[in-house]
Amino acid sequence: MTRRAYLYFIVTFIIGIILGGAGVYYYAWSTGHWRRNWSEEKAIHRLTRDLSLTPQQVQQLRPIMDDSIKKWNNLQEQVRPQFEALHTETDNRIRQILTPDQTRRFDELLRMRRQAAKGR
Repeated sequence: MTRRAYLYFIVTFIIGIILGGAGVYYYAWSTGHWRRNWSEEKAIHRLTRDLSLTPQQVQQLRPIMDDSIKKWNNLQEQVRPQFEALHTETDNRIRQILTPDQTRRFDELLRMRRQAAKGR
């Protein structure tokens, strides 16, 4: 093979690696696979580092964060039924415009999405 053929092969290989990596990155980011869950410890560590908190301030910060997390969870529990009612209403309105075959497929799609959401 000539040098030009080797050069084309290497350039094609490099472009493939770049495009493949970009595709994997885009897919993982858009589907949420690479997003990190929120962590109280990481937040406290970040605030300690960024604000140069003293150990006494960190001790005062922990109950504040704990209280905030409890309030956040309570608020989510209060609002969750409203979101579920909205989802149900929307699903029922969509079913009204579908044919029986489309309704069966729609119900199957909803079932698969709910299973995927439980896995996350």
